[in-house]
Amino acid sequence: MQWETVIGLEIHAQLATESKIFSASATTFGAEPNTQASLIDLGMPGTLPVLNAAAVEMAVKFGLAIDAELGRTNIFARKNYFYPDLPKGYQTSQMDDPIVGKGHLDITLEDGSVKRIGITRAHLEEDAGKSLHEDFHGMSGIDLNRAGTPLLEIVSEPDIRSAKEAVAYVKSIHALVRYLGICDGNMAEGSLRCDCNVSVRPKGQEAFGTRAEIKNVNSFRFIEKAINHEIQRQIELIEDGGKVVQETRLYDPNKDETRSMRGKEEANDYRYFPCPDLLPVVMEDSFIEGLRSQLPELPVQKCERFQSQYGLSTYDASVLSASREMADYYEAVVNVCDDAKLAANWVMVELGSLLNKEDLEIDQSPVSAEQLGGMIVRIKDNTISGKIAKMVFEAMAAGEGNADQIIEAKGLKQVTDSGAIEAMLDEVLAANAAQVEQYRASDEAKRGKMFGFFVGQAMKASKGKANPQQVNELLKKKLEG
Repeated sequence: MQWETVIGLEIHAQLATESKIFSASATTFGAEPNTQASLIDLGMPGTLPVLNAAAVEMAVKFGLAIDAELGRTNIFARKNYFYPDLPKGYQTSQMDDPIVGKGHLDITLEDGSVKRIGITRAHLEEDAGKSLHEDFHGMSGIDLNRAGTPLLEIVSEPDIRSAKEAVAYVKSIHALVRYLGICDGNMAEGSLRCDCNVSVRPKGQEAFGTRAEIKNVNSFRFIEKAINHEIQRQIELIEDGGKVVQETRLYDPNKDETRSMRGKEEANDYRYFPCPDLLPVVMEDSFIEGLRSQLPELPVQKCERFQSQYGLSTYDASVLSASREMADYYEAVVNVCDDAKLAANWVMVELGSLLNKEDLEIDQSPVSAEQLGGMIVRIKDNTISGKIAKMVFEAMAAGEGNADQIIEAKGLKQVTDSGAIEAMLDEVLAANAAQVEQYRASDEAKRGKMFGFFVGQAMKASKGKANPQQVNELLKKKLEG
C-alpha cells in the first residue's frame, strides 16, 4: 500500500523583548536558576499582570509579514493544567480570539519549486519554567527563569507532506522572524522550538489519520530525523495490524527514535476561559499601519530583488537571502567588487565551505565582506588568477591580512607580460618536443585532450602565476603555427 504523510507544525518563537510578557523581569538567557522570576511570574496572591506592548507589536509585525488576518480585538485566556514548572497552575495564552489569524508562507523546495503553506493562527502566550533532572541526586529541580517569557506560537495548516518540506517551512519561519527582528532564532537556547504533528493515511484517502505530536524539537536536523522516524513507526504499526493512538511523544536523538510521553490532550481538557486579570487588546488601524511602515525588506522580496537587480538564478538568490546576515554580507561584497555573479560564487562556494567546516555563522566569518570584495577586485583586474585567489582566501581566513598584503608578501602577483609568457612557453614546448610533434600529427579530437597537457606544464613552470587566458591563447598559436 502507498502511504501519504500529513504534517502540521506548531512553532514557539521566543519574542526578543527585554522583559517578560506580563512583568518587568528580565529574559536574559543563562542566568542563575530562579533569579529572574518575580512575584507576578509566580502568580502570587494580590499581583496583577501588565501586558508588554512590545510583544504585541512584534506579533502584529509577524502577522503583516505573512499577509494574515489580524485580531483587531484579541483576548487572553487561561489554559489550565498542572505541571511542576507551571507555578500558577495555568498558562496565560490565547484561544478563541488570537492576535494573528489565517495567513500563509511560501517556501522554496529542493527542486526549486515553491509551495504555499497555510498558517492557521499565531497567538501570544507565556512560557512555563523548566524542569532540571541532572545533578540532583535522583531528584528534579525547577528553574522558573523562563516562566512568563513571551512566546508567539505559530500554528500551520496540515499542508506539509514530507520531512524535507517541514524543514523548509521551519527554516522559512526562522529566517522571517530574524528578518523582522522579533526573535533571535537560537534553537540551541530554546528561542525557537517546534512541535511536529504527524499522521499517515492511504494515498488518495481524504480523511486524516490519527496524529502523534513530537514535542519540543530544537534543530532542523532533528526535525527531519524525528518526522521520518515517526512516519516509519506509524506505517509499520498499521501494516502489522496495530492502531496509532493520539499521544505526545519525545524524540531521542541518541537513539534516533520517538517514545511515548503522555496521552495527547484536546483543547477542552485544558478548560480554557477568558483571563479575568487582562482586558481585551483592541488595535486601531493607525497602530497597525504604523507597524506596517516599519517592516524591513522580507526574505521573499529580497530574493526577488536579487534576481532582478543582480541577475542571479532563483536558487542562488534564495540561498543568499536565506538570512538577513547572509544577504547583508553578500551585498557588502558586491558593493566593493561590483560583480554580483562572481561575488555570489565566492560567498556560496568558498566562504560557505569554510563556514561549514569551522561550524561558524556568517556573522562569525574570519573573512570580512570588505576583504572578500577586495580579493575579487584583484581577480577582475588580473592581478591574480582564480586558482591563486583560493590561496589568498585561505591566507585571509588564517588572519594573514587583506588580499593586497598577502599577494605582496607571498609574491603571488599574476604574470601578464606576454613576452615573459612566450619565453616560458618556448621552454615548455622545447622540453616536450615529442608531444608537440604528436599533437600536430593528431586529429582535432585528440588535440583537445593533449592541449590540456601543455597548459598544465605551462602553469607548472610558472608556478601558477601565468595568466591562464594568455597561456591558452599564446599556446594555441605556437602549437598550430
